[in-house]
Amino acid sequence: MALASIHARLLLSSTSASFLRRRLSSSSSFSLTSPLAFFPLRFPRASFCCSVSDDLSATTATTVPPATAPPQGKETEEEEKESGKDPVREAAEALDIRVGKVLKAWRHPEADSLYVEEVDLGEPEPRTICSGLVNYVPLELLQDSKVVVLANLKPRNMRGIKSNGMLMAASDEAHENVELLVPPEGAVPGERIWFGSEDEKDKQSDAATPNQVQKKKIWESVQPNLKTTESCVAVLGSLPMRTSAGEVTSKSLKNARIS
Repeated sequence: MALASIHARLLLSSTSASFLRRRLSSSSSFSLTSPLAFFPLRFPRASFCCSVSDDLSATTATTVPPATAPPQGKETEEEEKESGKDPVREAAEALDIRVGKVLKAWRHPEADSLYVEEVDLGEPEPRTICSGLVNYVPLELLQDSKVVVLANLKPRNMRGIKSNGMLMAASDEAHENVELLVPPEGAVPGERIWFGSEDEKDKQSDAATPNQVQKKKIWESVQPNLKTTESCVAVLGSLPMRTSAGEVTSKSLKNARIS
């Protein structure tokens, strides 16, 4: 029985081998001597979502740095010059500088260096403004005088009195001589002051809010560019400070800074 079983197995193996040879001999792609004859080749399946080239580009996307786009929303200095923009002048146009008239002035009861003024700015009620001018301007000269007021500053509490604006003045380098800026004769309280020529009055932009002036430091960016000329005219760079009645001046200080 053992010999019969062995003989049957050999016969089956021989028959299987003979069948395999006949199948392979009909194919021109393989031979029994090829090492790949008994190993199927695997090819990538075609994708229904993308092409092969898409697959390749996806695999290389992380190794190819993207093109760097030029920064947007920020002009270069050259572009600003070409567009004619002057950032200092634009900032100055955001300031609400007005002609005012001092209705009443007195010494601050809690601060020796301060005056308190009630100033008419063409509004329903006069504004209360505190000014550190005691050592520079006699009280009698302040009373009933025309002044220039920076009107869109945030109110400040100055020794118990809320100050709502600032009187603008010229001073020498040593800050020993100080003079209030003087609107021209005929200037009307409340009129907004501008910088430039007579015909630029109607080109003024809207004034910034007090919060914007503080947050964007608008006054701090404009003030270093304010001065008086040899003829005592108040200017921003070379642009005169102007009202409908004429130019704003100081009484006698030349080439002085303005604050």
